[in-house]
Amino acid sequence: MSKPPALADLRAEIDRIDAEMHRLLMARGDIIGTLIAIKKTAESGSAFRPAREADMMRRLVERHHGILPLDTAESIWRVIIATFTYVQAPFRVHADLSGGDAAMRDSARFHFGFTVPFLGHMGPAGVVAAVADSRGDLGLVPATAASRAWWSALEGEDAPKIIARLPFVERTDHPAGLPVFAIARPHPDAIGQGVEMWSLKVSGWGAAPARAAAAIADLVAVPEGTFDGASLLLSVPTGPAFGEVLAALAKAGATVRSQALVGSHAKRYTVGADGVPVPAGR
Repeated sequence: MSKPPALADLRAEIDRIDAEMHRLLMARGDIIGTLIAIKKTAESGSAFRPAREADMMRRLVERHHGILPLDTAESIWRVIIATFTYVQAPFRVHADLSGGDAAMRDSARFHFGFTVPFLGHMGPAGVVAAVADSRGDLGLVPATAASRAWWSALEGEDAPKIIARLPFVERTDHPAGLPVFAIARPHPDAIGQGVEMWSLKVSGWGAAPARAAAAIADLVAVPEGTFDGASLLLSVPTGPAFGEVLAALAKAGATVRSQALVGSHAKRYTVGADGVPVPAGR
């Protein structure tokens, strides 16, 4: 049997790896410096590219193995990505804390680290307004938030839009597993593909239309206007699904009074039993 390595040798190897990791991070910083000069992100006001980040996180989960917990690897990469995004074009994260501080703060810090400034708001409306008044800030709103129809403020052509859903790869034991929509003034390169977000106002809302729509799309509904009126936030796969929702609502007796695309994001993924990311449906 070969002789086990000496403890001092193992520690020296760890020190070597740590120094190499630091060197690589500084090398990444040099590349980001070149990107800033080429893309002029400091002038455009946004460097957030959620579709690319979603792909990066899926690939990280796919290749991960060994004793290092996936949560740790993901959180390290999120801090690296978010910090270098901040270096390219400084931004702040505005978060809706009306549903509770702890889960939302965990999500914000897990995905964006501590370098990016964090500002809390009591309600989605304050988050959307703050993002609208900023140059390149991000807003975080729980995906299930139903505090009035807050998404109506995303309908204007120049209004902020939903550009991501966090976490990028979902799992039951995720340390920042609160489903969150990220809102920003989208740069053309930041538009994700896979899921469209629609704001609808309908009449004739009730149990039958709700079941019909929920069979095709994820939705949040808020009663509004007349006694049978409602505002809906729909998440539907890109493609014919939105038309199918409209047809299903009409068949169930609901009338769509208005519709507006209020964002899009990358397709959702979840970690399967084998540890590989798989599509999570809508």
